[in-house]
Amino acid sequence: MSGPELKASARKLIADNAPKLFFISIVYLICATVMSEFQRRLPGTSAAVERFLERVSLGEFPSISMLYSNLRPSGVALAVVLRLMLPVLDAGYMSYCLKLNRGLGGEYKDILNGFLFFMKIMLISITSTVLVLLWSLLLIFPGIAASYRYRQAYYILLDDPEKGVLQCIRESKALMAGNKLELFLLDLSFIGWIIIDVLVVWLLPLPFAFPIISVWLTPYSGLTYAGYYSKLVNKLVL
Repeated sequence: MSGPELKASARKLIADNAPKLFFISIVYLICATVMSEFQRRLPGTSAAVERFLERVSLGEFPSISMLYSNLRPSGVALAVVLRLMLPVLDAGYMSYCLKLNRGLGGEYKDILNGFLFFMKIMLISITSTVLVLLWSLLLIFPGIAASYRYRQAYYILLDDPEKGVLQCIRESKALMAGNKLELFLLDLSFIGWIIIDVLVVWLLPLPFAFPIISVWLTPYSGLTYAGYYSKLVNKLVL
């Protein structure tokens, strides 16, 4: 299936599973938005950001670690916890989309599936982040390529929870061999929706800037990427 075919299949799944699909997506988005807002409002965050920007205005280029070093200890602890929880939540929604894509149905509880493999998902997140950062030390493009190399690791774990962290990462690397540009182009096809979503959030005066466009974009992209993973697996089997 080509990119347009994957997206057309995703739109059909949305039509077949609405409105339940949108309700589940809203629950996921509310959880993700609240967690992001908590992270933005951590103790000492405002003062830390001000110091960070002050250094930049003086012509310095402070590191992200410097930003975190200016946070209060409680803020750092909460930042770490929230940063580790978000991939677990994301994996749960990916599990839901994968089920829909395979005609297995889906329930509200599916978005919590990531917590069944909490430790493995956290380790995949940490390991892949470290690998991407190491590749980024060479040049920006090796870092970008590495980020695409490990994109399928969560899906592989969801397909077979018995697999180890490094096995999931290795298999993702194998799946993405020769396919990174294809996935990059698929990402680009959503850029217009993402820009509109950001503009709406920026313009709406909400206490919690809820991403309204994401109510459509999240299931649309989630089902498309789930279909892309299934396409890669089927191509490997064939």
